[in-house]
Amino acid sequence: MRPFLHVGGRDYLRCEACEATFLHPAQRPAADAECAEYRLHRNDPEDPGYRRFLARLVDPLRIRLAPAAQGLDYGCGPGPALAAMLREAGHPMRVWDPFFAPDPDALARRYDFVTCTEVVEHFHAPAAEFARLDGLLRPGGWLGITTCLQTEDARFAAWHYRRDPTHVVFYRAATFRVIAARFGWRCELPAKDVVLLHKPAPPAAAAPCLSPPNPDRESPCATKPSSTTSPTASPRSA
Repeated sequence: MRPFLHVGGRDYLRCEACEATFLHPAQRPAADAECAEYRLHRNDPEDPGYRRFLARLVDPLRIRLAPAAQGLDYGCGPGPALAAMLREAGHPMRVWDPFFAPDPDALARRYDFVTCTEVVEHFHAPAAEFARLDGLLRPGGWLGITTCLQTEDARFAAWHYRRDPTHVVFYRAATFRVIAARFGWRCELPAKDVVLLHKPAPPAAAAPCLSPPNPDRESPCATKPSSTTSPTASPRSA
């Protein structure tokens, strides 16, 4: 981690391994200030504009899901509109949020997919959070993310996304490829600021032999005697 930029009274650090940019830990908002900021959000499930915004993730995710796949909206906020849209599409959904839906039972299960819409930029401990998300996914599951991806460093100081006081980590496309490699996921970027991470299912085990053993039948692995050697001869008798 190296110093990256000081702007607006804030200090930002850059991870040289994954290219993410972090707000200095000492400058992160306290939990009460963070929650107060979230309460200002107007995430109405019935708002057509907001539903179009969420459809950027819902549409590419749905075509990758099995019918009735079970999902978790992680960091759902005060208005879990995404969960409502996915329920309408036939997917049983649970929600979890540290402030608005702190249901421990939701984190004690595993899911076919997990969604994080405008959530990962709030992670104070991204490594631990992504490890938790990996644990919430069943093998073969999908993690769907929306977040504004950082591109040019020259634009960072004036970037609107940086100025949100609750945004403490900023990702590049390369960052998600590093995260995917860390967990053995496959990374796809189907649309602007949309990331899909696939946790592969383990390879199928070889089918066991179901035939009962037959002591009178020669093992296929047995060494057959040559035509010039007596079947009863010792290997050392020649």
